[in-house]
Amino acid sequence: MHAVGTGLTLRTPEGMPYLFDPGALCLELLPTGGPGAFARWEVLHRPEDLAAWAARSRLTPPPAPDGLTDADVTAARALRNALLRLAQARAHGRPAPPADLETVNAAAAAPPLAPALAGDGTRRWAAPVTGEALLSTVARDAVDLLSGPHADRIRECGAGDCFLLFVDTSRPGRRRWCSMRNCGNRHKVRAHRARHDEE
Repeated sequence: MHAVGTGLTLRTPEGMPYLFDPGALCLELLPTGGPGAFARWEVLHRPEDLAAWAARSRLTPPPAPDGLTDADVTAARALRNALLRLAQARAHGRPAPPADLETVNAAAAAPPLAPALAGDGTRRWAAPVTGEALLSTVARDAVDLLSGPHADRIRECGAGDCFLLFVDTSRPGRRRWCSMRNCGNRHKVRAHRARHDEE
C-alpha cells in the first residue's frame, strides 16, 4: 500500500494494483487491518510499519516520526479499530459505539503534529514528531469528518465482498465503489455477462 498524491495503491486478491482514494486521512488508516475478520489484512506489526504508513499518508510533507514504540503501534491499532466501527456505523445509519468515541476523543486530546516553516520556505513538522502526535492528528481528522458536512457522505463500497470505506465527494453524491478499476469494473463485467446470458 502506498499513497500517490491523494489515494492509496492497493492490490486485488489477484495482485493487480488499483488506486483507492478514501477522501480523508483517518480513512487511510483503515486498510491496514482491523478487528475480527479484518485481522488477516493486518500490516501494523512493528514501529517501522507505522512509520511507513505515515510516510505514505496524505500528510504533507510525509512525517518521519521519532522514536516510535510498540506502545504506539498498539495505540494505532486501537484507534484504527475504533475508527473502522465508527465509520461503518455512520455509513449504515447506526449509533456510534460509545467506547469507540472515547478512544477517538482520547487520541484527539493529545497535542497533534505542528506545522512549521523551514529556512528555505518549505513546510515541515516541528520536532519532536511523536507517535502520539501522529495519532492525535489522525483522530482530529476523524472528529472533523464525523462532525462535519461530509459525515453523511461516508460510504462502504457497494460490492458485497468489499468493505472499504470512503467519503463520497462527487458532486451528485452517487459514488458506489471503492474504485472503478476494481469493484466498479468487476460489477460492469458481471452486468455485461448477465445481459449477454439473457440474450
